Amino acid sequence: MGGRRAFPRVCAAWWPPRGVCAGRGGDAGLQLPVRGFSKRPGPLGCQPFPGQLRPEHLSREELVVVLRAAVLDQKGPLVTLNKPQGLPVTGKPGELTLLSVLPELSQALGLGKQELQVVRASAKETSGLVLLSACPQTTSRLRKFFIHSRSAQKPTATYCAVTDGIPAASEGKIQAALKLEHMNGVDLAVPVRSASRKDILDGVKRTLSHFRVVASGSGCALVQLQPVTAFPCQLQVHMALQLCPVLGDHTHSARVASVLGRRFLLPAESTRPHGQVLDAALLRRLGLTPAQAALLPLHLHLHRLQLPGAGPRDAPTALLAPLPAYFSRTLQRLGLRLQ
Repeated sequence: MGGRRAFPRVCAAWWPPRGVCAGRGGDAGLQLPVRGFSKRPGPLGCQPFPGQLRPEHLSREELVVVLRAAVLDQKGPLVTLNKPQGLPVTGKPGELTLLSVLPELSQALGLGKQELQVVRASAKETSGLVLLSACPQTTSRLRKFFIHSRSAQKPTATYCAVTDGIPAASEGKIQAALKLEHMNGVDLAVPVRSASRKDILDGVKRTLSHFRVVASGSGCALVQLQPVTAFPCQLQVHMALQLCPVLGDHTHSARVASVLGRRFLLPAESTRPHGQVLDAALLRRLGLTPAQAALLPLHLHLHRLQLPGAGPRDAPTALLAPLPAYFSRTLQRLGLRLQ
């Protein structure tokens, strides 16, 4: 492919109708008989998180099988898949990542010598949409669209999250200056109060997210999040600042403490990350033991991604990724519904 008209031609053949999730997709695409997955059958106590991926138990060949089954749509050189939670996009040399198996995935999808590149992807602990392209021109144009949208402060990604706690407002925006700080052997995103110009030069970034509570009940909420800026763990930190950490956030939830039913933030500098602690009533509602809750996967899912239309005058379109099975199970247990 080449030339200025390559991208519109591909788009016209590929973009699904607005709000429609094309292709195979769905939870069924993740229920595979490979050893890296939690199985749906069996006692709930043994398999509390159906469909959860365990990349450390997979071979390269098995991971390619998983990713091929997770493909939502493929038209020409463009591929959309629903990434399982826990799979890193990039990593150190020798680590099993999405990027490391793209050559094999390209072959498995019949792309031949056209190797896939990552255009947009959810982070390791986040499930959801991944957009891949085997056409360099298309990759470049889509990346420029996302960069331009971010510069114009127009969010293109919508995440779904289940939170421990209900935000005080039903919708709004969260702003915070964040920096990465090496604490207890890991890099953590921590807030910075009254960030100065020198702080910004030293790596502090002003971040912004929009949120909307879709449903609430049992002391939890289903929240839609739209990041305007991009920073590691931005959404997790933003929800912790709202005193409503994301379920399965075993890092930033440690900052949220409670005394006599009232929540408050602990200083990031003196708070050691630990497994998320859920109250007894919520554990019963979720059907989990404290030990199982310590393994709860992060309930943050890249659900919707807005893309440009096929031509300059065409309306934007949207890709949708179904929720993971464990995420849907949590919603059912809490009586929450994605509208």
